[in-house]
Amino acid sequence: MTVRVVLADDQPLVRAGLRVLVADHPDLAIVGEAGTGAQAVRLVEETRPDVVVMDIRMPDVDGIEATRIITAGPEPARVLILTTFDDDDYVYGALRAGASGFLVKDMALEDILAAIRVVAAGDALIAPSVTRRLIEEFAGRPEPAPPRRALGGVTEREREVLTLVGRGMSNGEIAAQLFISVATAKAHVARLLTKLDARDRVQLVIIAYEAGLVAPPR
Repeated sequence: MTVRVVLADDQPLVRAGLRVLVADHPDLAIVGEAGTGAQAVRLVEETRPDVVVMDIRMPDVDGIEATRIITAGPEPARVLILTTFDDDDYVYGALRAGASGFLVKDMALEDILAAIRVVAAGDALIAPSVTRRLIEEFAGRPEPAPPRRALGGVTEREREVLTLVGRGMSNGEIAAQLFISVATAKAHVARLLTKLDARDRVQLVIIAYEAGLVAPPR
């Protein structure tokens, strides 16, 4: 199947670079381009893409609000945030708004294409190293922490798995840590997604942080 993509970025050169690259890959197709958040929302309604590559800092409606609107709709497209993580304080808000992950603008274009495929397949783009940086960035903030989230119905083992997901571990790393099979680790993650009504692994990381399972860095 061809993955239908909308590019939403106020920088024409960014969109042009991705457009040229995607043209060489028959499994991906650009079905629309937007220079503002409002245009992105309209394009998604008109074209029904699989994935939206969304910049955060957009004129008109910013990428966070556009993401919230897009992911709140029926059969929503999945959103990948395109940003510069080191100096962008809005990544956490974008993930809470429903984004399935984020991309860094200086990453290799081929890696961006791979990320689009991963998200289109229903997974989340959240590499372990990026997860750890995300937790460090927001757990270490000076403002008050969010209220502790309840984890009703979650077993002790699932709580352990959720903690390790929050630390950025892959299923393989979780399996090794808990001395279980990778298939069992994957099954625990799947049950957590259902029990906690989480869209993907990104949201599990956020829940682990909000539940106080991931300690701030020292």
